[in-house]
Amino acid sequence: MKQLILGIPKGSLQESTLRLFRQSGWRITLSDRNYFPEINDPEISCSICRAQEMSRYVESGTFDAGLTGRDWIMENDSSVQIVADLIYSKVSQRPARWVLAVPMDSPVCELEDLKGKKISTELVNFTKRYFGSRDIHVQVEFSWGATEAKVISGLCDAIVEVTETGATMRANGLRIVKELMQSNTQLIANPKAWEDPWKREKIEEISLLLQGALRAEDLVGLKMNVPEDRLSSVIELLPSLNAPTVAHLYQSDWLSVETVISKNAVRELIPQLIKAGAEGIIEYSLNKVI
Repeated sequence: MKQLILGIPKGSLQESTLRLFRQSGWRITLSDRNYFPEINDPEISCSICRAQEMSRYVESGTFDAGLTGRDWIMENDSSVQIVADLIYSKVSQRPARWVLAVPMDSPVCELEDLKGKKISTELVNFTKRYFGSRDIHVQVEFSWGATEAKVISGLCDAIVEVTETGATMRANGLRIVKELMQSNTQLIANPKAWEDPWKREKIEEISLLLQGALRAEDLVGLKMNVPEDRLSSVIELLPSLNAPTVAHLYQSDWLSVETVISKNAVRELIPQLIKAGAEGIIEYSLNKVI
């Protein structure tokens, strides 16, 4: 039997990735002592790998496909096939931002102010290329962690670090000088695997269902009963991906109306629907929207 070797990111993305696959229909079971998780699909074989290294293993053909951040693809300068953007992180559905930050009292206000200075970061290669392309000579050193503490304690002049909202940096007394890059999780494939018809079809299947699961996270289904003479008033209130589904109830002049809407709209919409004549309103979660 043919198998697709799929890399699952270890670290901060691990739990959100497993949850996304579970919502998409794949159950991946991990063991603390096993780097080869079990998956309920005989056509897929999983391996655990840190997101920082994933693109290298996919590029080399060790994995046929994998999930990692755009940042680490750029850091490793990897030649891989980008299959899909999957905008999710460990806490939210928003891109992560790599920013240049300094202490609040630092005189640095622009990139040029760092000429000849020291920058600490995990993203060494990207940072060197970024400043090099602007002809700004800086010393870039690798940080093994606790990067924010290094600039606060004076071990470097600035840091390039990842953040989503910037709140943690502000709480630690840091000021963001410039956003250097936005990064989101990406499904990537080995170029040779992408050329293989069977593997490509399997990777595209994974991509389709993962994107459907992500799309569903911001949506809910809404179902209600509506008197026939109040239908127009209710329909006018309903935003929808497509026209709502409307069906007659058995031996009744009432109608069943079903639609898909944004989670954010439900709180204000339901009271309006009741005023318009809807009854028996049911809100339900969705696994996938394709």
